[in-house]
Amino acid sequence: MTAGWGDAAGVRRAGAADLPVLARTLTRAFEDDPVARYGCPADDLRPWMLERFHDARDRQMLRAGEIWMTPGGESAAVWAAPGRWRSTMRDDLAFARAMLHPRLLRRAPLVGWGLYGVERRHPPRPPHWYLATLGTDPDAQGRGLGTAVLGPVLEECDRDGVGAYLESSKESNVAYYSRFGFRVTEEVRLPRGPRIWPMWRDPR
Repeated sequence: MTAGWGDAAGVRRAGAADLPVLARTLTRAFEDDPVARYGCPADDLRPWMLERFHDARDRQMLRAGEIWMTPGGESAAVWAAPGRWRSTMRDDLAFARAMLHPRLLRRAPLVGWGLYGVERRHPPRPPHWYLATLGTDPDAQGRGLGTAVLGPVLEECDRDGVGAYLESSKESNVAYYSRFGFRVTEEVRLPRGPRIWPMWRDPR
């Protein structure tokens, strides 16, 4: 990696053996996330739901793209390759299992409809890398690890002249992503829920 991407962090591609560690890391990273709270308002149940969701999401993206992580799994960037961001029926069933708890079943249709609406706004063109998840364990934040794990794919985007896309679930993260060239394209509100900020990045 070029200087400025936190190359000292020694980031690497994740494999199947890394997925349990990454699911736990991303669960901790997103425990206070507005969309996570929307999906599961109960604080005591949210880690259960998040770990199952991130395990399913990471398995999807391991097939469809790349996951870059720090050596100890403290931070990860989960990407879908161009044209491969759409979920399959198999993926959707795995995501649904994250809501299969008696305390979440009544909420599941609302959450599913809201997230489906976000996916429908995903731009089909031009070809782009999709940042499905970026998360760092709260105990490891502030050390540049997020920048480091973002680096490999953003470098590839710039080298190949390909765009990148993400959905920020926190308004406070919009400025962070802007540092890497992402810009807000619209603002979306989930049904009876929080806002999401889709963001696009042109190659540099």
